[in-house]
Amino acid sequence: MSTESVPGTARGAGAARDPRVSVAVITRDRPDSLLRTLDALAGLPERPPVIVVDNSRDDSTGRAVLGHPALDRLLRPAANTGALGRNLAVRHARTPYVAFSDDDSWWEPGSLARAADLLDRHPRLGLLAARTLVGDEADEDPLNAVLADSPLPPQPDLPGRPVLGFLGCASVVRREAFLAVGGFHPLLFFGGEETLLAYDLAAGGWGVAYEPSLRAHHHPGTDGRTGRPFLVRRNHVLTTCLRRPWPVVLRAGADLALAAAADRPGARRALKEALARFPAALARRRALPPHVEHAARLLDRQPAGRPGPRKGPAR
Repeated sequence: MSTESVPGTARGAGAARDPRVSVAVITRDRPDSLLRTLDALAGLPERPPVIVVDNSRDDSTGRAVLGHPALDRLLRPAANTGALGRNLAVRHARTPYVAFSDDDSWWEPGSLARAADLLDRHPRLGLLAARTLVGDEADEDPLNAVLADSPLPPQPDLPGRPVLGFLGCASVVRREAFLAVGGFHPLLFFGGEETLLAYDLAAGGWGVAYEPSLRAHHHPGTDGRTGRPFLVRRNHVLTTCLRRPWPVVLRAGADLALAAAADRPGARRALKEALARFPAALARRRALPPHVEHAARLLDRQPAGRPGPRKGPAR
């Protein structure tokens, strides 16, 4: 897939900057929301370079943000890359750590420096999941409590709570680790894509941890877009097929089939698309190591963290 890369106009050499971390933002057809995010990122004391992956249908978003002081590079793939736009941004990053934002989220001042400090001190740490605060009232995202209550035992060489899940727009990765495991999986595109990356990092020997002192702010738009729950259903089944034992796969498939038979929202489409992608998932299947599968089974017993669809960028 060809990609147009346009240098940005990030601040000059005289500006103070933490050289350890950059921010990757994926967007599609929401220039106003993206500008708000870039404004917030430009005000951070870390002054991170920002790489924007523009999945838009035309160049209007690119024209709107070109020249913004936070923008280091604008990448325009030839086709919509979905969550894989983050893979593209990480490959172009020149810092050892990369934080993710969506076009409706940004980082609290100081959080990126704290994340870089933790990654510096813990060389096995591959990904940090942050606490997510939603809207102008800074409400707790339901996932925060789930991550904080992780049943996985503490690991002495990792900070925070070990987890196998995170919110994509509230995470910071070690670039080396992310690239080593291949980043977000192409079969999923987007919608609940984070779990598979967490599995792959853990299987590769990297740590994944929740650290609530890191804070990301998420301001969902009011344009009616949602996280498309059928994709989350579809990708849950595909993730189990790609990495989990066959009894787990069969249970996930049966649950989706029952939901489709009951005509639950999005279930029929999710089942149809999961079946269409099943041969590709089978070809790429790689079972988790026993210690990671054990951790996944502990988390299977944990209550779901997100009862409803999340508003966010259509990717």
